[in-house]
Amino acid sequence: MKIPVSEVLVRFLENLGVKCIFGIPGSHILPVYDALYDSPIRSLLVKHEQAAAFMAGGYARVSGGVGACITTAGPGATNLVTGIANAYADHLPVIAITGEAPTHIFGKGGLQESSGEGGSVDQVALFAGITRYHKLIERTDYLPNVLIQAAKHLLSKTPGPVVLSIPYNVQKELVDDDILDQISFARATYAPVSGSLGIEPSLRLLSEAKHPLIIAGYGCIRSSAQASLRHISEQLNIPVTSSLKAKGAIDERSPLSLGSLGVTSGGYAMHYLQQEADLVLILGAGFNERTSYVWDKNLLADKKLIQVDNSAQQLEKVFRADVVVHADLGAYLKALDIAIYEHKIAAKTHVDIATFIRTTQAQADAAGETIFNAQFDQVRAFYAWLEQQFPDGVVIFDDNIVFAQNFYRVSALDHFYPNTGVSALGHAIPAAIGAGCTVKQPLFAIIGDGGFHMCAMEIMTAVNYDISLNIVLFNNNTMGLIRKNQHHLYQDRFIDCDFTNPDYALLAQSFGIKHYRVEGAVDLAGISRAMDFKQGINLIEVLIDQDAYPNYSSRR
Repeated sequence: MKIPVSEVLVRFLENLGVKCIFGIPGSHILPVYDALYDSPIRSLLVKHEQAAAFMAGGYARVSGGVGACITTAGPGATNLVTGIANAYADHLPVIAITGEAPTHIFGKGGLQESSGEGGSVDQVALFAGITRYHKLIERTDYLPNVLIQAAKHLLSKTPGPVVLSIPYNVQKELVDDDILDQISFARATYAPVSGSLGIEPSLRLLSEAKHPLIIAGYGCIRSSAQASLRHISEQLNIPVTSSLKAKGAIDERSPLSLGSLGVTSGGYAMHYLQQEADLVLILGAGFNERTSYVWDKNLLADKKLIQVDNSAQQLEKVFRADVVVHADLGAYLKALDIAIYEHKIAAKTHVDIATFIRTTQAQADAAGETIFNAQFDQVRAFYAWLEQQFPDGVVIFDDNIVFAQNFYRVSALDHFYPNTGVSALGHAIPAAIGAGCTVKQPLFAIIGDGGFHMCAMEIMTAVNYDISLNIVLFNNNTMGLIRKNQHHLYQDRFIDCDFTNPDYALLAQSFGIKHYRVEGAVDLAGISRAMDFKQGINLIEVLIDQDAYPNYSSRR
């Protein structure tokens, strides 16, 4: 039996496990949209294609499945670029289906053509550096091979985005309906645990160390290694700090948690690392700019180092390690946990982390090095309220990461997704909307007013599809990071950072959503009475002084 290519593409998405697809139709992609009409896949109309890619990424991060977006040719495809680049940097399995002008007009200057012929935009070149796989499908004879490659990259243990561009006439061509039978839709798995996991040298260094420290990276979360990580930490009394992206790899309310490590953090973990640790286990952490304090050579000086990562590219990328292990974190930590028990490795001397943090904070206060002064008390109070309000866990997408990194302790029941990737402003709201298609816990998007302006209309996408969402908007009438840098580094020569905000109460009213304004810590008591955090859409506006600056240097 023959069926159109457009129907094959939709069946391909169904077999990938796609439940929702985000996008905007156009004439060059309408055959695929018509095939979606009879599909169980839920199609959501967004306001801008960049947001569609962010939504697909948010869905993929929370669900663990494949996120999907769809656009027309030309500007529909080019508007995806930032969102696809973000998925590429975060290794997210996102597939984008884009239309294209018919092949018979390639090179003739067709409307929205992006074939690269005749001086038109070359979409293949445009996406080449930000996808794991991209193909302009000009014929059907190699369609099975294209779909095999697409599935392989999306279902890999280290996935990334895939973009398939299909000319209008190719979408309508007929092919055999068994075309998908030759494609494997099984998720890739790592090889079984073997004796090459580096357990013996790790045990030797662990047994010799007096004050080991674990730096947990996102690899611990991606490989679902949190339980083994926690057990090893508790079994041996080893404190744990995390990269920003790995907040929650260990419950940050645990007595062994030092919180987040990095240039925008309060510095407890950095001081412990420098002053106390003699052995550092770096588990699935890339040791990027933030985590490494802009690659400070003194940070790991005179320490024994064990580095474990499932990516060979990350191993010894910026430092030398005494033990290097290329392995899945889940497999490694399970094997190490068993070996610690079997070899009866003694627990280390108990460390009172709470006292260490208080002492470090007191020293920072005395030296005038506290990262946040009293001007941020209402922000600190807001995050304390957030911790208390949701004991059963919450899902957070966070654009304004500096506050949460310092003020919010991610619990074992929370899911915290900071704006990593390419750090695109305006990411949190559309990403949270994508996640809202699959999560059951209360869902928050935390964002500054500068980023809010980039994505505000996507709130109507949530309204249109009854997606419950709580938006926390920090309002200081400025691009906060830019103004901070212009204050610290450019003698208050402020340019293109300040702006006038709308009346957010009226804006919320126009969207048909609830609004609550927090001007001080005292206002927090009324939020719970005013809003239902599980149903509906809420906008919580938190006012911040425009001249309040976090006390850290990003060296920019």
